[in-house]
Amino acid sequence: MAGFEHSDLEGSIVDLGTGTGRLAIGAALMGAREVLGLDIDKRSIRLAIRNGRRARVKADWVIGNLDSVRGNFSTIIMNPPYGTRSPHQDTQFLSHAFDLAPISYSIHKTSTQRYLVQFVNKKGRRVDQVRRMTMQIPHLFGFHRKKWEAIHVDLYRIIA
Repeated sequence: MAGFEHSDLEGSIVDLGTGTGRLAIGAALMGAREVLGLDIDKRSIRLAIRNGRRARVKADWVIGNLDSVRGNFSTIIMNPPYGTRSPHQDTQFLSHAFDLAPISYSIHKTSTQRYLVQFVNKKGRRVDQVRRMTMQIPHLFGFHRKKWEAIHVDLYRIIA
């Protein structure tokens, strides 16, 4: 959606909570002029760097919290923490994204759609498009109970 339908990946892109770097790397492969991946976890950034090298893309990787990135960017892309373990952590990511760029792409659990749309509207933004999908989440953290879990999520395009 971001690259093919809207040309939102041509400028400066930030991937908040980059994890393995998958979204940042995808943006770089789609032709983004500048790509920055941010994560608070050092291991994740090391993995993102390794994945970026394998994909032969140019990206900057930053270890830090949300406040580590300031400035004006074209588009924010993110798969934030869903807020199920830490309530409303996903909205903290969205609030920061809104401060950084006029366009945001964000993945959230489908079950939170009503709350999320209300939050976006209260922040003076608008949900332009929503795509529903299922993500297969591997057992990565101690609180995960299954080897794989199918999670119903929505990809949002949010505009100023």
